Amino acid sequence: MDARTPPDAHRPWIADVALIRPRGAASLLLLPDAATAVVYRRNGTGTGELRVVGPRSRASYHPDKTPPVCVRARLRPGAAAAVFGVPASELLDRSVALGDLWGARAARWEDRLGELAAADPTLRGVARALPAALDGQGADDGAGSGGRGAQPRDALLREAVASLSAGGEPVAALARRLSVSERRLRELFADRVGLSPKHFARVQRVRAVLAETGGAGRAGRTDLAGLASERGYYDQSHMTADFRMLVGVTPAAFRAGRRPAPTPCAAAPATGGA
Repeated sequence: MDARTPPDAHRPWIADVALIRPRGAASLLLLPDAATAVVYRRNGTGTGELRVVGPRSRASYHPDKTPPVCVRARLRPGAAAAVFGVPASELLDRSVALGDLWGARAARWEDRLGELAAADPTLRGVARALPAALDGQGADDGAGSGGRGAQPRDALLREAVASLSAGGEPVAALARRLSVSERRLRELFADRVGLSPKHFARVQRVRAVLAETGGAGRAGRTDLAGLASERGYYDQSHMTADFRMLVGVTPAAFRAGRRPAPTPCAAAPATGGA
């Protein structure tokens, strides 16, 4: 995977843009992810498709159906509702055609990105153009827009996302500090992020553990007790329990490559998971 920082104009609401290439794996791993993403993928006939991949509450393992190359743009938590026009909770654990949300506008962008892909099969031109496809689609109403027309709830959401991503602050304490009820915070997260605040915090911490402990064949930290403390867990067993709940195996098993057997899904998932 070739991840890159988006253009300056898009950084406030797009986390990263990545070219995803075949990895030769026997299965497709989709990790838990609090972000909603747009994926452009090419099929064997040379036609392209834009899909929206909602937040993933847990990891899933499927037979590998990765297309030769695809491009993924991950939005920052909180931006999805404004960009796609639906509550983020409606996208949770789903992959839907962008055309179902945008109609003709999605079709026009599929045609444009298809022209770029035909000219350059590596999809580098698509990677440069994809952020522009999302621009102007509600991104200026304050959701993840870095202050452009931001409302008080946008500032509140950014503070909550930053705090829960850093770990260590319980949701109840965060709500008190932000002078809102836990119910209001849950409603805001459901609409704008798609996950509850507590599950958002779990996903962010587990992804941090994944990043530091590595995967099969990759070096990473082995002092799990110290890592658990740094990431706001009560202890190592708390971290292991959260990791197993979201990923399906313990951190040590995942790092050693001992993962759940892949299972077919009803509809092929859009790629761009890890």
